Amino acid sequence: MMTDAAAAGAGFESGAASAGACRGYVCPRRDQLFLLPVSMREWLEEGHLAWFVLDVVAQLETGALHRRAGGSLGRRPYEPEMMCALVLYAYCCGLRSSRRIEAGCRTDAAFRVICGGLVPDHATIARFVADQEQALAGLFVSGLRLCAAAGLVDLSVVALDGTKLAANASPARNRDAEWIRREVAKLMAATAQEDRPADAPQWLPGIEAVSETGSPAGRLGRLRAALALIEADDAAAAEAAQGKAQMAAAEAARGRQMTGRKPTEPRAALARAQIDHDVAQARVGEMEAAAAAKRQAAARGERRTAPPRCRIEQARAALERAKAALAAAHAAVQNTPVAARKANITDPDSRIMSTRQGWLQGYNGQAIVNRHQIVLACELSQDTGDVELYQPMTTKLRRTLASAGITAEIELVLADAGYWSQANATAPGPDRLIATSKDHKQRRVARQLGQTAGPPPPDATPLEEMEHLLRTPQGTSAYAQRSWMIEPVFGDDKHNRAITRFRRRGLPAAQAEWTLIHLAGNLRKLYQHHARTLSA
Repeated sequence: MMTDAAAAGAGFESGAASAGACRGYVCPRRDQLFLLPVSMREWLEEGHLAWFVLDVVAQLETGALHRRAGGSLGRRPYEPEMMCALVLYAYCCGLRSSRRIEAGCRTDAAFRVICGGLVPDHATIARFVADQEQALAGLFVSGLRLCAAAGLVDLSVVALDGTKLAANASPARNRDAEWIRREVAKLMAATAQEDRPADAPQWLPGIEAVSETGSPAGRLGRLRAALALIEADDAAAAEAAQGKAQMAAAEAARGRQMTGRKPTEPRAALARAQIDHDVAQARVGEMEAAAAAKRQAAARGERRTAPPRCRIEQARAALERAKAALAAAHAAVQNTPVAARKANITDPDSRIMSTRQGWLQGYNGQAIVNRHQIVLACELSQDTGDVELYQPMTTKLRRTLASAGITAEIELVLADAGYWSQANATAPGPDRLIATSKDHKQRRVARQLGQTAGPPPPDATPLEEMEHLLRTPQGTSAYAQRSWMIEPVFGDDKHNRAITRFRRRGLPAAQAEWTLIHLAGNLRKLYQHHARTLSA
């Protein structure tokens, strides 16, 4: 130990300022031997998150983790409960990389306590997450039961929202069908040349060859999946276009002009312009024929009604406009090349999503939470919008609650303007408040028109009824809860735990990962609740 005086005598100049009284330091004794065995329970305090996760896993229904194919050669597997606790604790800490989890098992006291000093290899951890994806996702219901037992499953008000997360794929890897067919032909030729010779060693009994992701066989599978997706989308689009064309032709045969927003795609716009032209031409022909019949009847001394001349002139003007629109639609089709449908060859299940920061290749993650920010149901979708997901998510919520044995009734569902539609507003289910416009527009309308009171008018449309409810004091107060209920959950996922991209590819694997993320999030909320209860 070196004191200030010794340090001054050892090398400080005589004119240097003194630090004052003699001061000692606490120095590490790295060569000190322990006289008694060390217990791992002394490494972490009693209320540490790792102990809580171990206690929770002991209460979860982990029987599905033991259902795995047996008979394979090799060393004994790790205990499934230990691996489950390891993965859950890592996800609670925002750690999903199997290599970083392995490093934590070597250096982090909490990971070492969970594993009891064992160090699972990163490949073992990754295979456990992949092989047991459905069993791990099934633990979400068991975790929800624990939250319900702690009084955290409040169903008086729930909020629904979605967020976009990137897939394990790049938007630059989207290719059209022709490119994919060429690559498939190349790989087929390559694999035909690399067939295993007859004298090659056979696989051991019970062990099958595994196609690695980067191998020609794995790449060929992904390319075929992307090609099948493009062909299915083309077939669905063609069927939808044919249905619309038949409906439009039927309306045109009855002399009715189509209503609604005109399509922007050039060929669909051309079909619409052709129908509008045919309807306008038929209308002019009918009016002119009626006028000619009136003139002939007048020559014979008979009386017959016919459209007034002003209406005939209006119909002729409408026909001229339809002719111009049809010519413009023909020109647009000739000048606009056919947009080839594309699919991602790295993760064919992912889609291009629009976000505030731009475009990303990913999925639309949906979740329903309550006042305690407990995720009651979660689902991953390929839909770029939210409007078609309201009813599937409420159905998923009812099924999840039923599986968890929760019989309480949902009183009110909150959703933003992305979920607004007349079908969602009138669908059977609990009461709901769905914004009909963006929040800032809704607040501006409320300031301009003022608040309402009482029930909606009996003759109000679904839109008018919802706007009336949102402007009542009760509706305004209830809808204001939506943002602080659901937004912090996604903020915790993306900011605190740095979960902005899925690590696995394909919709089933990403769905299992999305469920595991929120299972870990619910355990964190349950842990905080227990900590507050003990400190109170």
